[in-house]
Amino acid sequence: MQKSTLAVDHMQIAFMPDIHFHDIYGHFSDEVFQGLPTNTAQGKQNANIRSMRAQLQSTRLFNENYFALLAALDDIVKRKIKYVALPGDFSDDGQPVHMRGLKNILDKYHHQYGIEFFAAPGNHDPTRPFSHPAGKPDYLGAGGKEQPVFSLQHPLCKNKNYDNDKDRHAVICSDDVQELGYKPIMDLLGEHGFYPKKSYRYFETPYSSEKKFHYDFSKAKHEAQFDKRHYEICHQGTGGKYKKPHYSDCNQVADSSYLVEPTAGLWLLAIDANVYQPKLGTDGNPQNAENFLGSSDAGYNKVITHKTHLLEWITDVVQRAQAQDKTLIAFSHFPMQEFYDGASADIAQLMGEQKFQLSRNPSTNTSKMLADTGLKIHVAGHMHINDTGVYRGEHNKVLFNIQAPSLAAYIPAYKILSIRPDQQIEVETIVLKDVPRFDELFGHYLTEWNYLQSIDAPDIWDKNILHAKNYRQFTEWHLRELARLRFLPQDWPADIRQLLMQLNGAQLLIISQLKTDISLAQIGALINHQDQDNSLAGEWQLATRQAASFAKKNGLSLDSFSTWTGTDLSVDFYRLWSADQLALKDIDPRRFKHYELLAQQLLVSDRQNTKKQSTKPRTIYQEKLGTLLNILVQFSGDAPSDHFLLDLKNGKIKPLP
Repeated sequence: MQKSTLAVDHMQIAFMPDIHFHDIYGHFSDEVFQGLPTNTAQGKQNANIRSMRAQLQSTRLFNENYFALLAALDDIVKRKIKYVALPGDFSDDGQPVHMRGLKNILDKYHHQYGIEFFAAPGNHDPTRPFSHPAGKPDYLGAGGKEQPVFSLQHPLCKNKNYDNDKDRHAVICSDDVQELGYKPIMDLLGEHGFYPKKSYRYFETPYSSEKKFHYDFSKAKHEAQFDKRHYEICHQGTGGKYKKPHYSDCNQVADSSYLVEPTAGLWLLAIDANVYQPKLGTDGNPQNAENFLGSSDAGYNKVITHKTHLLEWITDVVQRAQAQDKTLIAFSHFPMQEFYDGASADIAQLMGEQKFQLSRNPSTNTSKMLADTGLKIHVAGHMHINDTGVYRGEHNKVLFNIQAPSLAAYIPAYKILSIRPDQQIEVETIVLKDVPRFDELFGHYLTEWNYLQSIDAPDIWDKNILHAKNYRQFTEWHLRELARLRFLPQDWPADIRQLLMQLNGAQLLIISQLKTDISLAQIGALINHQDQDNSLAGEWQLATRQAASFAKKNGLSLDSFSTWTGTDLSVDFYRLWSADQLALKDIDPRRFKHYELLAQQLLVSDRQNTKKQSTKPRTIYQEKLGTLLNILVQFSGDAPSDHFLLDLKNGKIKPLP
């Protein structure tokens, strides 16, 4: 936002990224997949849903977020909010069956309640610049078995190379699960931001020939045509006037970015930050989706190098907003600022530079270049987290990046930005707890679980998720199982994972006092009083006394640390990563205090000893546990992320009750 005008003071805009809409009651146009008969509030319907197994190994829910979207929109209606921005991943993967369902819902709330929607694409809509064959192996079919559904031109269907997996149904083929490219998606949702409307006061794209002070709808409509919104991209960088002699594998790709003024004084800048980098040595077909890399890990790091023209456009928009006294709020799918609360280096050290989605993190230089455009406030999604990032650069440049959470993950929520006088923005996070019908599909999941039990499936999901009392609790169960089934095995060092799964907090505090390295087997023997090495047993006893003394100095007992386990710690780690300050409501304050004290013992005291030229070595477990606890504590947030006020004039942020 640049300058606030009286016309927009007190106006509210809701931001809902990462809906990942899957039309669970949508009909396949060719009727080849009927789904599962389901008793619903509207009577019996057929549900085309993904399996619970698939949901619990994905960073997003596929099914229940259908109900969450309806609940969130109903909440927006009650609040009388008229503007809703969708910063990307509004679809599951741009499939026709889901895109039609999303359009129907947006159309309904627009026509019945006057809500204006403004969509910007994410890496899931589209997954490539052009439509291409696709499908999913894990829809839920009859009897609890998974049902593969793929499009007609997919190899499984085109070559009839069906998977004969006895634990799945035979493949069903339908083009309703192909993944659409830019043109069909923009055409379907055209009246929800992508194209100008008469009711707007202004509309332009980066490719508009003339930026005017007044709105000429006919000219705006002409210049916003799909074929006029393309740019050249090469494997090595931006094409066009930026192309260098050695650039190769260049192609014309659509860009759906736009600037809209829906009401006097408010400018919403929808940035298409998808970057689909052409692969080296492509086949020369300009519309072959396989010639492009996906956009998932590209983000603004690639925008800087491969969509350079967008930075010039953003800079120009900012300057015109200031000159015309417009309130400017930008949104896109990808973050503009680091979202690990300063823990990136520790994460890379502990888990590796290719783990924990570090590749999605904007570099410091990227944030600097974005702040240099003069942009002050940006709302993003993509990471399914709640967070606030603040970049402070030269010449008092401040860029606030607000990470809005997803309705399809823990903690399910959306953001409301309220424009206040004197260049102030109030940001409020609205958590969805009670979502009507969220358990409507649980009977199908129980059938699935019983089937998985009958075939003795590995890593079967925990049936207790079906006892969730509300949608918020359901998403917490989703996070628990996601951590157990995917995150911990894939991201965490095996030794730390094994250590945490066997120990409690008191034993971890004792380990923080050890002076020599010992193995996990030796730790287990010491805990069970089975170790025959008197020196190790003596050291463990000494470390136990020191741990008890440390706890007492802090007004605690060693036994109080034994009330939680390493498993609890791992779940809290992902709670805080996902929800930042919102997660503190789900973590016992005493337990979080234990985490802080453990981090202090494992890291801070060591640094103090180093200053005193202490020769005490740190054990491998102490170093890794210290890094882990330090990351966890940092995830609790370095800036307000629940309810806060942004003072854009002075670059300040302060929490609100």
